[in-house]
Amino acid sequence: MLKSRKVTIVGAGVAGLALGRALALRGAEVDILEQADAIREVGAGLQISPNGARVLHALGLGDALAEAGPEADGVEIREGETGAILARLDLARRGEFRLLHRARLIDLLATGAAEAGVSVRLRTKIAGVDTRDGRPVLRTEDGREESPDLLIGADGLHSRVRVALNGPHAPFFTHQVAWRGVIPVEDNAPAVPQVYVGPGRHLVSYPLGHGLRNVVAIEERRRWVEESWYLRDDPAHLRDAFRGFCPRVQGWLEQMDEPWLWGLFRHAVAARWHGEGMAILGDAAHPTLPFLAQGAVMALEDAWVMADCLARYDTDAAALTAYQNARAPRCRALVEAANRNARNYHLSGMARRVAHAALRTAAVVAPNQLLGRFDWVYTHDVTAPAPLPGRFP
Repeated sequence: MLKSRKVTIVGAGVAGLALGRALALRGAEVDILEQADAIREVGAGLQISPNGARVLHALGLGDALAEAGPEADGVEIREGETGAILARLDLARRGEFRLLHRARLIDLLATGAAEAGVSVRLRTKIAGVDTRDGRPVLRTEDGREESPDLLIGADGLHSRVRVALNGPHAPFFTHQVAWRGVIPVEDNAPAVPQVYVGPGRHLVSYPLGHGLRNVVAIEERRRWVEESWYLRDDPAHLRDAFRGFCPRVQGWLEQMDEPWLWGLFRHAVAARWHGEGMAILGDAAHPTLPFLAQGAVMALEDAWVMADCLARYDTDAAALTAYQNARAPRCRALVEAANRNARNYHLSGMARRVAHAALRTAAVVAPNQLLGRFDWVYTHDVTAPAPLPGRFP
């Protein structure tokens, strides 16, 4: 159904580039519109869990993934103030967990898309999306109009295509902010993500390979902060927020001279993911908080399922309905699981002492059960020929 089919995608991020390659490998003629003057990413690190790694392997990008960053073999949860281990979870038997800089993921996806024949038009900023005679109409900021045969919005948090399908929506500020950045690290640093938890704040760090360590620090605060990937902050604010944390954390923060800062907002999962010749995926459909490390992975899963449905169904309407039916329940469950993690990381007082005692006990008595709570996340395989309906908590 996709042979020589023309598809226009807005956004050359993880979702757009993965979808572009997935469609082009199935015979589609794909055009990606990107507002920047180059395909690049200024973000920090990310984790690709087994459910996302399966998609990259199915797209023929497994070797590139292996070169992009190290494979994690465990994750540690530690007390922020003392650095003492609360639990260490073994990832070795759970599948392939990769730790990499976001820019390396963008690079390997961009290379994969280009090799598959995807074209990318840079400096093309979308001013709005409408419909005319049942077809989507793109308006660019330089005054041009285009009416694609099929328009896919991979245009992120502030998606124009989502607005065209659902109308505007108001996100909710969580009163949490995040600093992020990368610092140097020795080549033999253990590939183990570490989560340091404290009252009202936590910090996550892990090596990314290629001499870099990722650091993300979250603090609860009342002051509003813009939801943007491109705000710089005074490093003194970050160091002051985590002043009571252990010396290892202090050493990392002393190396962060220009941290990025962004406000964390909750967005509702979109009610409509498709209609009148257009559809959305990734953050355009279901933005999530970064407390389950599934944002990029959900985009990869979306891309595979959308391309598969468009290839197998006779009409776009049937294909995109099947796509939303397959993806929306799982994505809602993942978003809510990330919300729960945010609460669990920031406990204080008696609740914190009880939770930490229970975590230490579970790590000794039933470590597999502790990590097994997330098997529904990591064992999911959208690339299986006939996947069974997912079950979500």
